[in-house]
Amino acid sequence: MMEIFDKGGPLLYVIAFCSVLAVGIFLERLWVFSRVRREYQLLAGRIDNLVSKGERSEAETLCLGSQNPLARIYLAALKSFGKSRDQLKQEVEEVGSREAVFVNRYLGLLSTIATLSPLLGLLGTVLGMIQAFNVIAVQGVGTPATLGGGISQALLTTAAGLSVAIPVILLHRYLSSRAALITLEMEEHSMHLVNLLSR
Repeated sequence: MMEIFDKGGPLLYVIAFCSVLAVGIFLERLWVFSRVRREYQLLAGRIDNLVSKGERSEAETLCLGSQNPLARIYLAALKSFGKSRDQLKQEVEEVGSREAVFVNRYLGLLSTIATLSPLLGLLGTVLGMIQAFNVIAVQGVGTPATLGGGISQALLTTAAGLSVAIPVILLHRYLSSRAALITLEMEEHSMHLVNLLSR
């Protein structure tokens, strides 16, 4: 394995770091999405039940004790109780837009990795070809052995960049769809609470 990295040059280490970072982001977001979704489904049922009974202070206490993004949206709605439906909706949408940032956290970085990896591979290709042509300039046409280092670096970095970019694009698409689903469900739960408070 180290022999491949030695042949690929320093850019291969950068591409490898990008792949490790991408996997870390994917696993972290997957865990966060799973936990957030499970928690807010439980929270929504409990808050709806308390609000239906008129126990808004208990509902606020429950929201204050939760770290879920939906709890913060609910808290804004509960504190705005007594305002018109449009005002309640506006409060909920303002807090919801901020919480959507938390849901989409690191997805931009994952997209950047997917874009950057093949470009790093291309840069490695260019550097490898420059190395090969330098050998030709110094030694003439040379032999496959003398040209092999530059060509090997060119091919290895290109392959590595594409090998990282392709799965990362798929992971980004998957996480983006999960984030969109969570945002939509939080919006639906929030609007349901606004309707309950507006009655």
